[in-house]
Parts: sequence; structure tokens; C-alpha cells
Amino acid sequence: MGRGVFIHTLIVSIMRLEVPPHGGHLVDRSLSPAAAEEWKEKAKSLRAICLASRRLSDLEMIASGAFSPLEGFMCRADYENVVVNKRLANGLPWTIPITLAVSREEAEPLKIGEDIALIDKHENLLAILHLEEKYAYNREREARLVYGTTDQNHPGVRALYRRGDVHLGGKISVVQRPQYESFQEYRFTPAQTRRIFAERGWRRVVGFQTRNPIHRAHEYIQKAALETMDGLFLQPLVGDTKEDDIPAAVRMECYRVLIENYYPKDKVFLGVLPAAMRYAGPREAIFHAIVRKNYGCSHFIVGRDHAGVGNYYGPYDAQYIFDEFEEEELGITPLFFDNTFYCKVCGNMASVKTCPHGSDHHVSLSGTKVRQMLSEGIAPPPEFTRPEVARVLMEFMRQGQVRAA
Repeated sequence: MGRGVFIHTLIVSIMRLEVPPHGGHLVDRSLSPAAAEEWKEKAKSLRAICLASRRLSDLEMIASGAFSPLEGFMCRADYENVVVNKRLANGLPWTIPITLAVSREEAEPLKIGEDIALIDKHENLLAILHLEEKYAYNREREARLVYGTTDQNHPGVRALYRRGDVHLGGKISVVQRPQYESFQEYRFTPAQTRRIFAERGWRRVVGFQTRNPIHRAHEYIQKAALETMDGLFLQPLVGDTKEDDIPAAVRMECYRVLIENYYPKDKVFLGVLPAAMRYAGPREAIFHAIVRKNYGCSHFIVGRDHAGVGNYYGPYDAQYIFDEFEEEELGITPLFFDNTFYCKVCGNMASVKTCPHGSDHHVSLSGTKVRQMLSEGIAPPPEFTRPEVARVLMEFMRQGQVRAA
């Protein structure tokens, strides 16, 4: 075999091994520089809609291909199918509605076929919405079916009820993506992460989603998964979360010090997910898996109460929902983990599947207890969290107390 033929065969083999994006191709709704300049001029005469932070996150995720195969905000057929059937209108699995809601007053003058400027709070032009549909929707039904509750104490339901009454559906053309000052070195598009994984020779990549500071249980399941993988993609969510969640900057610093001291750097890649958190439990677990598939992951970790909040979901509902889909149609393999802890008798991290000892031998702390210890300047035991992570969290709590004084 000639060298050129060998290289061609190798490239084709690598391409075949790459995880296909959801729907078969990676969406990119960014305009060319020339087209962007043309739309900037046209937009001066267009009606404009200002996007708040949650919709800005959705815009960025659509633009980059992280929400492939979506090319814009959902029209009625896709919206209805997602809410009722957990699938797009074409049958492809999708579990969270991605919609642009506006008030009735904003929607009234808009005409089907019209181009609408999407701007940020500083009136920067971000994208053009090519309006295909505008339609009313049933908030209560969406809350009940997507979130499993109509209780507005649920943060996802509360955000839903605060939105406008009319959905605008249509493809978008992106002039410029939202600009962020934070985490610049960790912001990667799916095309970029796929290229990085390929350059590292990673064929089996496991993704991990979190909105919380990392502790030993997280570390344990990540490393357990990594034992059979080529690489681990740690991707904390940095979009909108609950007001009482630990800020993204603090969470990222926890990951940074942990990777620096306890992870093999050539096997771990850290990036951020700019999406907003829905707290939709089981449905969001599927959603998070599909998004990580678009970033190039072949596997995805689903632990206890993934994307849950309060007592709205059972501890393993986010794992059971995967039974509703064929693995081939999801295109990413879930890795399920039980609740883990440090066992003082075993002398290591374990779960009920691997530890025979009673809970009185387990180091397990509630979130309330951990926050109390941190606020008092007491480091949680190293069996629960690494000392370096504890120091980051205690400093955050100390600064908060200083500001409140």
C-alpha cells in the first residue's frame, strides 16, 4: 500500500470513528463577515427584540451547533412534539423546548416571513430571526409534562411562568455571538472540542455535567468512568442557575485546583457549557447527554438526581428515562452511577454496590451541613472534599460574610 493511500485510509477510518452530531451534521448558523456587515446595515430598519440572559445562552448554543440539529427557535410542530413525545417533529429524540417567548404586545405587529433583529441589552446586534411562526402555548401543560410539576417554587417552572405568552419560531442567522468576559480560555465550540479530541487521539470520551462544586463523590465517579475511556471532558454549566447556587467562577476554580493536583492532565479536558440550567431532572439528563454528543463525547455520566432540585424527582429517575430511548437513536452511551461515599472501614470511596458496611461507617454530609461548616471556617473532612477545594469554598464564604457585614 502506497503512503498516500495509507494516509487516506487512516483519515477515513478516523472520520468513521468520530461520534456523529445529533441529526447527522453539526449546525453552524454564523454568517460570513461580508454577510454579517450586510445584515448590520439591514437591521437598522428591522424591528428588534432584546434577549435576556437565558435566551442569550440558547442563541449561543444554537449558533455553535451545541443544540444540533436545531437551526433556530422551535416552531409549533417541534415544540408540541418535544413537550408531549420527547422528540422533534421528525422523530429525533429531544426533551427540552428551545423557544423564544415574547409578550403579546411585542408579537402583535410581527408578520410571518419578517426578519427580526435580536439584540442584547446594550443594543448590540447578535442575530436575525427569520420568523416562520408565532403561536400561543400552554404554560401549565409544559410545566406538567417537561418539569413534572406546576409548582412555581420549582426554579424551572418559575422561569417558565415569567416568560412571554407567545413563541416566535424560525431559523436564525448569527451576526456575532454574545460576548462574555469570563472563562475565555475555557469557551470552546463543538467543532473545536471535536478537533481537540481528535488531535489527542481520543475515540472514547466521557462527558460530565455539573452546576455544583466538586467533591470526592464526583471525583470518584469521574475517575471510575475514565478507567475505560481515552479522555474525560469536564464541562461545568456556567449559564443561569438558581440564585443560591455557588457562582460559576468559584466552581471553576474548584475544578482548576482539583485537576492541578489530582488528575492526569493528558486525560482530562476542562471547558464550560454556556447553557442555562432548567432543573428538569430526567428530561434534562437526556438533553445534557445529547448536547455532550454534539461536543464529541461518546459516553455521558449520569449520577444520582441528575439535574434535579428539591424533592421533585426520584433519586434515579434521570437514569430510568434512558430506557425510553434506543441507544442507537440517542447516539451516546450513558454511564449510570449510584450514590457514592467514603467508607471508613473499606478505607476508600465506594457505593452500596461495592461496600458491605452500614451507613454509620460512611462519610456523607448534607449540603446544609457543608455550608454551615464552610461559613464557620471549618473544612469538611478530606474524605468528603479535597483540602484545596475546601479552601476555595471557605474563601468564597468568607468574602460573602465580609460583603454582608
